[in-house]
Amino acid sequence: MKHADSQSPVSFVANVARLPQKGLPVVIDADSGQRAALAGEHDLLSVESYRAELLVAPWKRNGVKVSGRVEADITQACIVTLDPVEAHIDEAVEALFLPQESKLGRQGFEGGGEILLDAEGPDSPETFSGDKIDVGELAEQFFGLAIDPYPRKKGASLEVAGDAEPEENKFQQKLRSLLGKS
Repeated sequence: MKHADSQSPVSFVANVARLPQKGLPVVIDADSGQRAALAGEHDLLSVESYRAELLVAPWKRNGVKVSGRVEADITQACIVTLDPVEAHIDEAVEALFLPQESKLGRQGFEGGGEILLDAEGPDSPETFSGDKIDVGELAEQFFGLAIDPYPRKKGASLEVAGDAEPEENKFQQKLRSLLGKS
């Protein structure tokens, strides 16, 4: 997988110092090189399409809210047959960011205050330093989480046809012969 210091193939750094009140729309339509890099990063056979549509908007006083969708068509290897398995990803992207020096951010992470988390609600805010956030990398994280870790071709089974019963029958026959029963 990706190293902490490597850049996302679909990196898009948004300057969040002066965001418009309505937000900054960002569209990432990956080219063939970016799609090939995504396939390599996520152990996929191929990525046929990848598009992220995001809105980077101000949140509270100094925070940033990133929301939108990432859609992709991918091909994975079946975990049973290794045959290609096609899949469509359509994942919502939603994240909150607070500046590192933010009082709310410090309180939540240093235990000086409380941030209530809802298991079904959004994740707790992440912190950022400076005035830039890589929203492309964020979209790639949501893309990665949406990939089926165990893709299986329709009808493929982990049991090999006919193997389970004969082994069991051989065992039963051996047991019967040892016990002197027929």
